[in-house]
Amino acid sequence: MTTTTMAFQAVARNLPKSLERAAAVPQTANESAYYLANIGKIKSIDDFLGNDRIYRYAMKAFGLEEMTYAKGLIRKVLTEGVDSSSSFANKLTDPRYKELATTFNFARYGTATTSFDRTQKPMTERYVRQVFEEQQGSQNENVRLALYFERKAPGLKNAYEVLADPALLKVVQTALGIPASTSMMPIDKQAEMISKKLDFDQLKDAEGVQRFLLRFTSLADIGASQSAANNALTILVGPPVAAGVSTDVLFSIQNLRLGGV
Repeated sequence: MTTTTMAFQAVARNLPKSLERAAAVPQTANESAYYLANIGKIKSIDDFLGNDRIYRYAMKAFGLEEMTYAKGLIRKVLTEGVDSSSSFANKLTDPRYKELATTFNFARYGTATTSFDRTQKPMTERYVRQVFEEQQGSQNENVRLALYFERKAPGLKNAYEVLADPALLKVVQTALGIPASTSMMPIDKQAEMISKKLDFDQLKDAEGVQRFLLRFTSLADIGASQSAANNALTILVGPPVAAGVSTDVLFSIQNLRLGGV
């Protein structure tokens, strides 16, 4: 059986080639070609929302595909832009909307918005990465989470940014042994807990991110194994008594199994 750690490390080692292959898949390649050929014709928010193919491509690239239907919300995000601290995008806890409004900043640049490089090839790279992560998630959701965290980690500055993103939060909670139930606590208490346990400077370094993700994938595998074992035990003898083994001990055991020291 391939563990999450093994699967993620295999993907991470071959990521550039894997992304090239993902970009070459006919459907993805066709959508990217259409986007690049037509994005320069988009001169306004109306144009952007009116070209369904361009709009859907951009929304998927930002991981907002599930919100494609909400054109009224997206119009408000783009209309108010990001220059004012009170703008709609800046008030939303989900940072993806601010990223969208920053890239397609019609509020500031008007008809020149799509002439900037950030709306061109970098968008196709975002789209391909998103498609690739989704493909990996269909095989192992924790590998997708690890890839997403790897992509986002260098830009993280504080615990509130983690708390604003459910995917990042799940990785951090798993890696640091923070129970998911703590999400019911006041936000400032959650931020304080994460800040004490997570070294954000470590995430600026690629090796630091990989060490953190080794911890995540190892503990994710252990959690999955425990869940499966507990389910089997429940079927046989009823609910098991908690063993009381800390995540640090479990991680050490798993690390030994993986050849660590």
